[in-house]
Amino acid sequence: MMGRELLKEIPQVDALLNYPEVQEVLQGYPRWMVVDALRRVLEERRQRIMNGRGDRGLVEPSSIVRELQDRIDIFAAPSLRRVINATGVVLHTNLGRAPLAREVWREMEEIALNYSNLEYDLEKGERGLRYTHVVGILRKVTGAPAAMVVNNNAAAVLLVLAALAKGKEVVVSRGELIEIGGSFRMPDVMAASGAILREVGTTNKTHLRDYEAAIGEDTALLMKVHPSNYRVLGFTASVPLRELVALGRERGLPVYEDLGSGNLIDLRTYGLPKEPTVQESLKTGVSLLSFSGDKLLGGPQAGVILGEPEFVERVRRHPLNRALRIDKLTLSGLEATLRLYMEPERLPERLPTLKCLSTPLGVLRGRAERLVSLLMERLPSSYTFTLMEDCSYVGGGALPLLEMPTVVVAVKHEEFSPEFIDERARAAPLPVVGRIKHEAFLLDMRTVREDEVGPLADSLGRALV
Repeated sequence: MMGRELLKEIPQVDALLNYPEVQEVLQGYPRWMVVDALRRVLEERRQRIMNGRGDRGLVEPSSIVRELQDRIDIFAAPSLRRVINATGVVLHTNLGRAPLAREVWREMEEIALNYSNLEYDLEKGERGLRYTHVVGILRKVTGAPAAMVVNNNAAAVLLVLAALAKGKEVVVSRGELIEIGGSFRMPDVMAASGAILREVGTTNKTHLRDYEAAIGEDTALLMKVHPSNYRVLGFTASVPLRELVALGRERGLPVYEDLGSGNLIDLRTYGLPKEPTVQESLKTGVSLLSFSGDKLLGGPQAGVILGEPEFVERVRRHPLNRALRIDKLTLSGLEATLRLYMEPERLPERLPTLKCLSTPLGVLRGRAERLVSLLMERLPSSYTFTLMEDCSYVGGGALPLLEMPTVVVAVKHEEFSPEFIDERARAAPLPVVGRIKHEAFLLDMRTVREDEVGPLADSLGRALV
């Protein structure tokens, strides 16, 4: 009975809008936003009452108004917004993967705010192709004979299979039938394209003779897939791309490689393990290959398709291409990112992804010490902050076995659990996403930029008091 009575006493939104404190809020925020925020506050309180966790304070107008004032910044924030990545996963799929270089964003802004020659040939004064804006730079950077782009690499795989193998067989090693984040499963994509999967070999071992035995009248394509975010170790064997290409030439069949996270540079230069490069794959004579733009490349989400002109043109002309095409902002960002690769010696200072991956441990320790100092100024003594060494990861399906040494700040409280601290950090005006380990909330400095240390401390200072 108490709950029903309390529900009846919840004030109306119109009445709350007349309070002087709410009128002040209306000076800084649009009316629709304040109304929406009030409704959300009231609905949360209504649910608490209905669940038997309510008291009279929940229906007091003054209490409701105070909560509106405290939370309006959060309510007013757009759904898609900036967060601070303190997880230590550099290419975090859930957090947007690769941050763009500032100079890349400046070029995208210029295109976003104005008209552009997206599909207009300025020299001829007639309609052109949007792909031409990146074809030239892709050929320069990679050495590919021909190129095109779509909106992501999953789309590239779908399009290549549909264009080259619809109704025909595609021979793939059983150990390469991967599933990656978002339930992207190679067999499902192949089925959607209309191609027929022909598995060869076993999970851990596939030999060239397996491919040879599988080729028949209905075979249209030989395919090799990068294992992405997993590795089979121990008693294993796989067929090198060069051997598969040789077999394809012998049998008159195109060979397609899905590289996943395409890499354009020798990562060993920066103290990282070797990862096959796009250029190395192209030198084998592979007919087509594709890779992502927003992973190791460090650009916007895109699917890059490179290879022999005959096959690239067949893919470009396929009707499905229009549904998967890349937009003007992504084109601009991809072109600008690729231009950075024309000066490889400057990449570590200009490309955020590479900068994160190659930051020395000493720099990370200095960053962590600065953060601890700022947090101690902003939070009560019931919190403790400890510097620890731990491991960061590349993410995005790249180098899954690599554990990069890093420095983390471990945050603990006398009473609050790490889970509670994590929850409050994510609810901050500028959300902070860390990880829980060693019975503490960890902030990994590898993915926290130098210019984010101050905002991170300010945000936690507001969220954890």
